[in-house]
Amino acid sequence: MLENYNMQPSRSKPENMHSTMLSRRRFVQGLAAGGVVASAPQLLNADELAHQTKTNQTKIGTAPELSGKVIELEVTELPVNFTGSTRLATTINGSIPAPTLRLYEGDDVTIKVTNRLSIPTSIHWHGIILPYQMDGVPGMSFKGIAPGETFTYQFKLQQSGTYWYHSHSGFQEMTGMYGALIVEPRIKDTVTADRDHIVLLSDWTDDDPMEVFGKLKTQGDVYNFNQPTISDFFKDISTLGFSAALDKRKMWNSMRMSPTDLADLSSSAITYLMNGTTPAGNWSGIFKPGERVRLRYINGSSNTFYDVRIPDLEMSVVQADGQNVKPVSVDEFRFGPGETYDVIVEPKQQAYTLFAQSMDRTGYARGTLSVAAGLTAPVPKLDPVEWLAMKDMMGKMDHGSMDMSKGGMDHSGMNMGMDMDKGDMDKGGMDHSGMNMNMDHSQHQMNPSTNSPLAIPSQKVNHAKTEYGPSVDMRVDMPRTNIDDPGIGLRNNGRRVLTLADLHSRDGILDDLRIPTREIELHLTGNMERYSWSFDGLEFGESTPVAMKQGERIRIILQNDTMMTHPMHLHGMWSDLESDDGTLTVRRHTLQVQPAQRISFLTTPHDLGRWAWHCHLLFHMDAGMFREVVVS
Repeated sequence: MLENYNMQPSRSKPENMHSTMLSRRRFVQGLAAGGVVASAPQLLNADELAHQTKTNQTKIGTAPELSGKVIELEVTELPVNFTGSTRLATTINGSIPAPTLRLYEGDDVTIKVTNRLSIPTSIHWHGIILPYQMDGVPGMSFKGIAPGETFTYQFKLQQSGTYWYHSHSGFQEMTGMYGALIVEPRIKDTVTADRDHIVLLSDWTDDDPMEVFGKLKTQGDVYNFNQPTISDFFKDISTLGFSAALDKRKMWNSMRMSPTDLADLSSSAITYLMNGTTPAGNWSGIFKPGERVRLRYINGSSNTFYDVRIPDLEMSVVQADGQNVKPVSVDEFRFGPGETYDVIVEPKQQAYTLFAQSMDRTGYARGTLSVAAGLTAPVPKLDPVEWLAMKDMMGKMDHGSMDMSKGGMDHSGMNMGMDMDKGDMDKGGMDHSGMNMNMDHSQHQMNPSTNSPLAIPSQKVNHAKTEYGPSVDMRVDMPRTNIDDPGIGLRNNGRRVLTLADLHSRDGILDDLRIPTREIELHLTGNMERYSWSFDGLEFGESTPVAMKQGERIRIILQNDTMMTHPMHLHGMWSDLESDDGTLTVRRHTLQVQPAQRISFLTTPHDLGRWAWHCHLLFHMDAGMFREVVVS
């Protein structure tokens, strides 16, 4: 995609390393003592690494902690064993996760990164506002860090909160190169807690990431083992009746799509980790009875959406993407790669399970919050797999006589008289005849005025002409704009589930109340069979940069014309989410856009330079859902 971007470290096994075939259970659960392999005197396992640091600040399975204004990091390739087979990982200072950096708001920091790999590397400081030259995107903000070289990052910390850092080179993030970044506030933290734990979720594959990516390019659903079965058909007959069940199956077959294609990778390919620990390893966080505990959840995975809950323990969400929010009590939340949530809990039992199941319900990461090491609590069963609903495919439109003849998919033979949500649908249709197909969304200029239509986000859908091609298999003409939907698999599950609508920033964060001067509308597009991902039907190499002016107030509209959820990350500036009436709600750096959903946010580019804008599902980014933003 960019210079040096596709260069990968070798994932071949070191000589004479064990390579037995694992059972599915062993691969899903992992080893109880997996981690960095002590195959040489200089190589330590995860437990030894933890004990090597300050014992009063670290726990088993938790990364070492570094602090100060000058920090040195070293990127190396080391053997690891999470599943019973030893593989090579990309590590920082010899640990997975990388060392936790605990820094302080207002400080000028210097971080020296030395590359001991045989290929270039980089580090991106996710969510940190800094000069673009320090952003760490090879081929855009700098050339990358060549083998044997040291690159010095220097920037002033202008914010506080929970963040993380990771490689932006190749698939190194997927092979272990990620860590937590905590910026302590200059004044007293408004979030009070007696104890503080980082819960960094990630995913691991024993396979070469490039080979995994290649399989997806050949067959987009190769890792989806939740395909509809004959048993599912008979269940539909019992609940819907034969005719409706048959119509349901015919509809999905005609679309050449799977209603259970919720994730690119399942537990058949990856093991889910919590603080670098497998489910069998059971990472443990300690508390004392009566304490308020702050859990800093970070999704540092490459390709996994996690649904997080703590059975029998209420969570109060107090921070999202490093920014304080008005506390909201929930039982569960979903977050994608790149997102962070801080929660406060007040545990009263001896032990609780920290449970994070994958969105496709094939596996989970797991740990324990307890009063003493070695205690466990019951681990919940995975929730049942749910099919995508019609709202996830076509938004809020009526589907009765839908005409998709102009799209990349042929739906002409589809009977849409039955709603996947089991509700009734009115007869309706789509008319593309009056649509302007020649619009350039990235330069959609509107003139402001006192009664400017830009006071609220536009509801009119405009598909760029570039969406009409083989790289796009569907388009949505009537997207839903609601942000109070928790998403597929979390609707009406009997638990209080966090939604974007629940989040409201505090502490005067949303202080720029100017009406935007223009809108930039971009559609998230793809082709599931081709495993092609893009903006407006254009992969990165075919696109032109999005132009922004320093200091201008801009509205961004993102519409998801695919059936997968995308965590969208805009580098270098904040995303101030807004509701349908133009009310600013919450400040984020990474925003989920659900299938057939249209969301909008305002942003003010303060820093000149070249910035990345991409889906944070690593394979989607590499497959083309990536755009350059130029601020001048």
